[in-house]
Amino acid sequence: MSPQPSVPDLRVSIAGIELKNPVIAASGTLGYGVEFEEIVSLEKLGAIVVKGLSREPMAGNAPPRVFETAAGMLNAIGLQNIGVREFVTDKLPRLCRRKDVVVFANVFGSSIEDYLRVIEVLNQAEGVAAYELNVSCPNTEVGGISFGSDPDVLQELLYAATRWAERPLIVKLSPNVTSIPQMAQAAERSGADAISLVNTFVAMAIDAETRKPRIANLTAGLSGPAIKPIALRMVYEAAHAVSIPVIGIGGITTATDVVEFMLAGATAVEIGTASFWDPVATERIVQALTNWAIEHRIERITDLIGGLQV
Repeated sequence: MSPQPSVPDLRVSIAGIELKNPVIAASGTLGYGVEFEEIVSLEKLGAIVVKGLSREPMAGNAPPRVFETAAGMLNAIGLQNIGVREFVTDKLPRLCRRKDVVVFANVFGSSIEDYLRVIEVLNQAEGVAAYELNVSCPNTEVGGISFGSDPDVLQELLYAATRWAERPLIVKLSPNVTSIPQMAQAAERSGADAISLVNTFVAMAIDAETRKPRIANLTAGLSGPAIKPIALRMVYEAAHAVSIPVIGIGGITTATDVVEFMLAGATAVEIGTASFWDPVATERIVQALTNWAIEHRIERITDLIGGLQV
């Protein structure tokens, strides 16, 4: 009999935080975690990024705000959320009952002051491992993408946030910029502990029969398999421009996709759109990644990081 293959080591480290594997549920795709705890085995994931949190509750954009495309989806939810205080008092304690779940809190605001006030509330809470600063949402009238499209404005935000935050800061970058390396370097230079990319691409859809936009907001963020090749290129560029960890995002639906992003330089990945058509996609991909590593005789998944041969 041939010997049984050993179980591969899927552990990775982001900003000093050890994750049991590189698969992270992206913000906005599994709610605040507790809504999916009976569907997804959250403890099997590397981490979960909770739905974006603002200083005060937000109603989001008017419907329709989601539309399926040929190879992905458009969304303009508008960062609807319950506000950071209700998250800390209601959702987070329930999420923390699962002792082996790593929680990242996604933070956004319309001003630097807004970001700092959200961080201040989270600093007092138990159970959050790191903050992911969303400087890249294209679906709101103010804030969001404005912080992620100008390196000077991004640096101003991060200089303030790094002095305020008591946990590691991950900066979520927008693809809707001239130079991803420039924005990645601005984040690193300003004290970010890691970066995640990419957020959605500004896009739109039109109904030819009614001659009206498919999304009430007119434009929306495009995600899913359609953006994967561009996201992969941007992750490669960012990873080669900075020394801090990079989390890859964009159209990941299989274990092979995870491997490709890691070869491009990502330490971990976030999975978003796939969870909309398959709620257990993250959990399924973790198992598939384990099988892939066994089949390819990969003992440590970290050996793949930046392993692209050119």
